[in-house]
Amino acid sequence: MYRDVSSCNTYNYGDAVYWDARYMQEGGSFDWYQRYAALRPFVRKYMPTSSRILMVGCGNAVMSEDMVQDGYEDIMNIDISAVAIDMMKKKFEYIPQLKYMQMDVRDMSFFPDDSFDGVIDKGTLDSLMCGTDAPISAAQMLAEVCRLLKPGGTYLLITYGDPTVRMPHLGRRMYNWKVTLYNIPRPGFQKPESCSSSRKSLLEPIPLDEKGFIPKDWVLEDPDSHYIYVCRKVDDAEIDDQLTYRLAANLL
Repeated sequence: MYRDVSSCNTYNYGDAVYWDARYMQEGGSFDWYQRYAALRPFVRKYMPTSSRILMVGCGNAVMSEDMVQDGYEDIMNIDISAVAIDMMKKKFEYIPQLKYMQMDVRDMSFFPDDSFDGVIDKGTLDSLMCGTDAPISAAQMLAEVCRLLKPGGTYLLITYGDPTVRMPHLGRRMYNWKVTLYNIPRPGFQKPESCSSSRKSLLEPIPLDEKGFIPKDWVLEDPDSHYIYVCRKVDDAEIDDQLTYRLAANLL
């Protein structure tokens, strides 16, 4: 598992200094990859509005505000940049459903185990994969995400990374995640009339082969689309049921 250089540049996106400087220079808000309107079908499908949600790497995005307007009641937003957190605290101090804390996703020990029903990540893992010690940083973050998720909870990862570069991280057995993959075209993408897709609906999962990769004959509508990994934390009872089933199958 190597550093993901496919969409990286010379910036160290895992460094708080870089993000503090960027947020001091930039005003307004910015949502990476996709706005909530495009992601809403997936969020609503896997995370009820009553869920306690952790938004990692919130930056200055308005996705959390959009989710509150859509009925979500409890969203904890964290970011490595103190500048971004101070900015967002002031901007949304009138919305009690939104909370903000400066925190590094590689160490979220402030929160006890099983604290959240859902974790949403829109580009944060990607940022770490562009930084130094990328595999170590990714493992630290994903272990923390898994620890904080309640059994049956969902980690929703929105990323540019296809399964060849993300499943080696997400598919580690220690996480006990059942992964379902979707993809969504880039904002503004216009489908060519001659383009034929293997999918009938955005909410139709992409089938994965035995390695967790996309089959070679699967046609993506947008070759540069974003991927949505829905990682559900399997609870102990479900693991026991799976083991019982496998043992019974071996005895037949």
